[in-house]
This record gives sequence, C-alpha cells and structure tokens, in this order.
Amino acid sequence: MAAKDWTDAAAGDDPERGLRAVRSLRELADRLEALQVTRARELGWSWQEIAEALGVTKQAVHQKHGRRT
Repeated sequence: MAAKDWTDAAAGDDPERGLRAVRSLRELADRLEALQVTRARELGWSWQEIAEALGVTKQAVHQKHGRRT
C-alpha cells in the first residue's frame, strides 16, 4: 500500500482499516527514524543534535537508539 493510501485509510471511516493503517505508518516511521539516526551518527552527529532534530530529549533518543549504533 502506498503512503497516501495509508494516510487515507488512517483518516477514513472504517476503524479496522484505519487502525491497521496507523500501525503500518508507525512501523514505517520507526524504521525510517532508525535509518536516519544511524546515518546521522555515521556522519558524526551528536546525540544532542539528533534529539533536537527529532524534537525529543537527548536521553530519549540515546535510550531508543544507543544500542544500535
């Protein structure tokens, strides 16, 4: 399913389809975040810089991604 289809389904009237779309979007966002955090660390970004870009605390981003990088 394309991203637009997911967003349409998530905002639609069918709760079952909408909730499945929300789950899919959440999983996609998590994978993309992990990919970009890894890339940022490879490029020398600090945990603070990554946290600011994501709008979270340094501790939160390090706790979530620190073991992977």
